[in-house]
Amino acid sequence: MNTATKKPAAKKPATKKSATEKTATAQTATDKPMTATKASKETKEGSKFASFIAAKKLDPRRIIVASRKLEHLRPEDRLIRLNKRQGRAAGDSAGATPKETRKPRSGRPVTGRAMTAALGGGQLSGPTKTRILRAVNHLLEQKKQDPTDLRTLF
Repeated sequence: MNTATKKPAAKKPATKKSATEKTATAQTATDKPMTATKASKETKEGSKFASFIAAKKLDPRRIIVASRKLEHLRPEDRLIRLNKRQGRAAGDSAGATPKETRKPRSGRPVTGRAMTAALGGGQLSGPTKTRILRAVNHLLEQKKQDPTDLRTLF
C-alpha cells in the first residue's frame, strides 16, 4: 500500500487595492442608477395590493379563508366535470347528453405563500390573481362596499 501525500495547492497572490481604488469602486456601486422596474419599486414601498388592503382594512388571513370557502369543490362542480368528461368520451356520436357550458370552481384556493408574494410585490400567475380578486370582492361585498377590478389590485 503506497500512500501518496498531497501537496497543498499554491495560493494565488492577492491583489491589493489602494485606498483610492476601494473608494472609487464603492462610489460607482452606489452611484449606479437603479433600474426602475415595477417589482423593485413595489418591494421598496409596499405593493399596490398591500396598500389597497390596508386602505380597505382587510386582513390577509380573512382573504385566505374567503378564498378557501369560494374555491372549494362542491358536488355541482364535480357533476360539471363529470358531464364534460363524459361528453369528451362519447364524442360527437352521442347527441343525447347536453354540452356542459358552466364552469366549475377551480378547487385551488389562495395559499399563504401566494398571499405573501402578493403583499411583497412578487410575481403571481394570472389564475392566482383572479382567485385573490374573487376573495377580496367577497369580503368587500360583506362590508357593503363596491367590488374592485384586477387592475386596481395588481
